[in-house]
Parts: sequence; C-alpha cells; structure tokens
Amino acid sequence: MHQRANEGQCAAEEVRHTTATSPIRNPKLALFALALGTFAIGTGEFGSNGIIQLFAADLDVSIPIATYAITAYAFGVIVGSPAITLLAARVNRRTLLLGLVVLFLAGNGLSALAPDITLLVVFRFLAGSVQGAFFGAGAVVAAYVYGPGRGGKAFATVMSGLTVATIVGSPLGTFIGQHAGWRAMYWTVVAVGLLAGAALVAWLPRTEDLHGRPFTDELGALRRGNVWLMVTVAALGISSIFAVYTFIGPFVTDAARRDASLIPIALAVFGLGMAVGNQVGGHMADRYEHRGLIWGYGGVLALLVLIGVAGSNLVVLLPCLFGVGATMMAAIPTIQVRLTGFAPDAPTLMGALNLAALNLANALGAIGGALTLDAGWGTLSTVWAGLALTTGGLLLYAGTLAPAYTLRRDRAAA
Repeated sequence: MHQRANEGQCAAEEVRHTTATSPIRNPKLALFALALGTFAIGTGEFGSNGIIQLFAADLDVSIPIATYAITAYAFGVIVGSPAITLLAARVNRRTLLLGLVVLFLAGNGLSALAPDITLLVVFRFLAGSVQGAFFGAGAVVAAYVYGPGRGGKAFATVMSGLTVATIVGSPLGTFIGQHAGWRAMYWTVVAVGLLAGAALVAWLPRTEDLHGRPFTDELGALRRGNVWLMVTVAALGISSIFAVYTFIGPFVTDAARRDASLIPIALAVFGLGMAVGNQVGGHMADRYEHRGLIWGYGGVLALLVLIGVAGSNLVVLLPCLFGVGATMMAAIPTIQVRLTGFAPDAPTLMGALNLAALNLANALGAIGGALTLDAGWGTLSTVWAGLALTTGGLLLYAGTLAPAYTLRRDRAAA
C-alpha cells in the first residue's frame, strides 16, 4: 500500500512543499485553463489530418508528400518535447507552460503563412515540439491543484482537452478549412491558443512550489530501464487505437458500404468513447496499480476481434468504435502514473515521454494497418495489426513490469 501511495503522489513529487501550499483561488478554473490548452493543441494536431487534401492542392504537392507535414508534427512530439523538457528542467512549471503557449502560437501562426511544403513541414515540427512538454508540465500543475494521491485524475484532466478536440475541435477545424481555406484552420487554432494563454495567465497559481528540478534529476530518469520498458509498453499497446482511428473512413465506406456522410458520426462516436475512457481511467489509475492498463489492453483486444469478424455490420462497428476508444484511453492515465512511479523525481519528463510514446503508437498503428492493406487482406484487416501490437505490449508489461504478487492481489480484489 505504501508503494501505491507513492505512485499516486508521484506526479506531485516535483512540487516542493517546503512551505505551506499556496492558496489556489480558483482550482476549477486552473484545471479548465489546462484543459483548454490541450484542446487547442489537439485541434491543431487532428485538424491537420482533415485539411491535408486542401494544403496539398494549394501548395501543389501530392498527398503522400503532404503527409510529411503530419509526420513532422509527430516527430516534433517524439524528439522536441523531451528535449524542451530537459532544457527547461529548472523553470517554474507555470512559466514553462506560458512559454510553451508562445511557441505553440508561433508554430501554428507560421504554419498558416507557409509558402511551400518544406516550410510547412518545419513549422509543424515546431508546433509538435510543444505537445509533450505541455502535457507533462500540465500534469504536474494539475497534481498540485488536486493534491497528493490523485496523479491519475490530474493527468486525465489534462488529457480531457485532447479527447474533446477529437469530438469538437477537429471536425470544426476541418469545416473551417473547407469553407475558408486551410490557412484559416491554423488561424483558428491560434485564436484558441490565445484564449488558452490568457486563461493560464489569469488562473494558474503563482507559487514557488511549482519550481522545477535540476537538469541532472530529469536526465537521471532516462537511465532507468523500467522507464524505457514502460514507454515501449505504451507505444506497442496504444498503437491499436490508431490502427482503427486512422482507417475509420474506409471502415464505413468500404467495409460497411455506407455513405461517406457517416464518417464524421463514426469519428464522433470514437471520440466520445475516448472521453469516457479517459475519465474512468483517471479514477482507476489512482486506486489500482495495474488494473487500468491490463483491463484496457485486454478489453481492446476483444473488441478488435469483434471488428475483424463482424465490423462490416454498422450496428456492430459503431459500438465497437466507442469501446476501442474507451478501453484504450482508460489505460493511458495508468501508464502515466506508472511512469512517474518509476521516476518520481522527473514527472514533467515522464509526461513528455508518455506523449512521445502516444505519437510513436500513432505511427506504428498506421504503418501496421497499411501493411495489412497492401498485403490484400481486406479493409478490416488493419485491426489484426493492432491486435498483434497490443498483445505484444500487454505480454511485455505482464512479464516485466507487473509483479506476480500484485497481479494476485488485483485478482483477489476483483
């Protein structure tokens, strides 16, 4: 139990409670400001997928070339976010978040002005470099607001903005891009980012308790094998969500043989599942050591089989899309709590690595699905790639990071 308590508090360990905790005037508004920031980030990320055909045509490049801009964003998260986190290790988390908003505004504003695909790729990398660092620092501030023992809930709160972006932000951004031009979508993201920045300035607590730690503390976390095992578990396991999400359009039109007008509905159903799973996962992460991840991964494996066998029926497909989003998102807060449990002295970096793992999972899921399609195995075959990857992640976790005594305890409690 002592170990569990330590892990629940780990996201707040960076916070130096050497003095009495500073009063937070509006804790709910502080949490809203953090979620608004991640909503802006998610809208920019997912909205780019919806306008890829538009900027490809305007910049006179093919769709495959245009996807470099999407890939560059993911590489920005994978490479840039941990680097920024390390370089800003000693910076107060409030100050860091505000600086990241400035960088976010620059990346998206420059994206809106990009005269060619080369510069657009550069600017999307810049915008992506913000994401992981913002989520990591945001989780630390949210844990400070919530108090000890609620690290999972804190990370789920920060993630909630991203899940809402999949339901509202991305479709709205795509709609704006279709009717006002792709550049208008990025200007809309900038406008939302400005609102988020103003909210962070107004409502985040000003306190020395949120000061960072020495660079060596953050860097030392990278030498721990369990950290990299957990990152691998996350990248492999979560990839199945993208082996489904990336191909929802073909699932609806080719497998289920329905009109393309149903694609936004399918995307929204998936996004609703993510939002529900994120909230459930936040509570589970603070109460149980492994259950959120094991149940989440196990649940998504069952749903993938169901889609692969009967996903051509829309009555089966839509509930399964909701379920995949819910079960997989339920695992992510546990991943964050486990990561920071392995490195309680570097919670911001662990948050950045978690987001980096999610973006690596994005690439793995999309690549795996593309391979099955190229092999001629059918539209729904992408789920089998996800099944293989998530199974690998679950087996790796069970075999290396989940001690047998803890698994027995969880089964007894269940």
